[in-house]
Amino acid sequence: MKSDFKKWSFFLLLGFLLFGAALYAETPAPAPAGPTVDQRVADLEAYLNNTGVGAAGDVKWTSKVAVAGPGHNGWMMVCAALVLFMTLPGLALFYGGLTRAKNVLSVMAQCLGIAGLVTILWWAVGYSLVFGKSFESPFFGGKEFFFLKGVDSLPNTDYAYWVSQNVFSMYQMMFAIITPALIIGAIAERMKFSAILVFVTLWMFAVYFPLAHMVWGVTGWMNGVWNAAATIKAIDFAGGTVVHMSSGWSALILCIILGKRIGFGARAMDPHNLTLTMVGTGMLWVGWYGFNAGSAVAADGVSANAFLTTTLATGVASFVWPMLEYIIKRKPTVLGFCSGAVAGLVVITPACGFVNASGAVIIGLLAGAIPFFAVYKLKGWLGYDDALDTFGVHAVGGTLGALMTGFLATNTVNANLDLNLKDIVANGSLWIQQVKAIGVTLILSVVATTVIAYIIKFTIGLRASEEVELVGLDISEHGEEGYRGFQLFND
Repeated sequence: MKSDFKKWSFFLLLGFLLFGAALYAETPAPAPAGPTVDQRVADLEAYLNNTGVGAAGDVKWTSKVAVAGPGHNGWMMVCAALVLFMTLPGLALFYGGLTRAKNVLSVMAQCLGIAGLVTILWWAVGYSLVFGKSFESPFFGGKEFFFLKGVDSLPNTDYAYWVSQNVFSMYQMMFAIITPALIIGAIAERMKFSAILVFVTLWMFAVYFPLAHMVWGVTGWMNGVWNAAATIKAIDFAGGTVVHMSSGWSALILCIILGKRIGFGARAMDPHNLTLTMVGTGMLWVGWYGFNAGSAVAADGVSANAFLTTTLATGVASFVWPMLEYIIKRKPTVLGFCSGAVAGLVVITPACGFVNASGAVIIGLLAGAIPFFAVYKLKGWLGYDDALDTFGVHAVGGTLGALMTGFLATNTVNANLDLNLKDIVANGSLWIQQVKAIGVTLILSVVATTVIAYIIKFTIGLRASEEVELVGLDISEHGEEGYRGFQLFND
């Protein structure tokens, strides 16, 4: 009997303890409800339409809203590769064919050197200075992405809803590579390789990084599409100001300070291999689809429109330029076809995502005629030695494109113009904002290039020696020849 009492007492005590533990234990919070079918469909529609996940007023649900979309991501990786293809090998071959044979490798080395140098700068600080925002500055971005810290496969929704930030950063790096590489066309055949590397380093900090942030950064001073507080409400879809104006106007100033090539004006300095130039032109045209259509940062309707307008403007300009040669000189040249194509690509760049097909044709006609005039007449009148016509095509073309964008942009092509620019576009005053952006870009490029060039000139020196220039930069600076039997080509 006593044993039964102890046994039942034990069970009663154990039950009491378990009951108390259950009574005072915290009730676990219910698991959050998973997304409904409607919410999952809304995610899918947002992906297809390249919009943010969830419509206005929706409660945030627990679906995978932070992942990149495979289609948009894949398209942007292809576009990044295409833009690099523009520089290597496109620009290298285009410029290389236009030089004399003794300097063909030098411009290719400069393209390669700039690609590596800018990659390091972009990783360390460049991406953050352009696309960060911690500085809360209209001129520089921030420090949050220094050394690409935190730049992972999740989207940065300040710039893209469905594209990984690491992909976006690499895509934009290709723009940063080709922009200073364009400058070397004006100073080809006479500037020291060491001076070019120092110049590019300083120029990226003084011109490219601040200008790219002002135009494309979410807090940028001239980002009229995305920054409601922008002082200058301008637009630049793919780089008319950031890439072509900045490089083209800087190229003019640098070639003037550097001085003319030995024998310039006294003897012919014709391209040594237009076959290379033609191949390079084709590569530039193909790669430019990544440059322009990719600037939508999505595989969407705006990207498709940019693909269309880029093709139309380039095709028209590549026909107009040699036809003007045919009228004036009775000989349409291959160089004319190539120059017209590049001019068309340059002029349509800031407008491609904002204009319709007819606007693209208008731009193509102007792109074939006005840069043609700059190369064949203005250059001779003013007497500067822009060796490969960087100023005539990129500065004149980029300025023309930025201005024409102000006249031809329409919200029927790109609804983003209605975000902060609806009234400006409607009343026809967008071109005034474009003129302001042109002025800022021109002043920044000219002043910064002048200061940097003279600093280098009076320290390490800008120009190769007369002996080096006469022998050729290939042998003198790189210890290599572009061709066997080099002396047959050497002038």
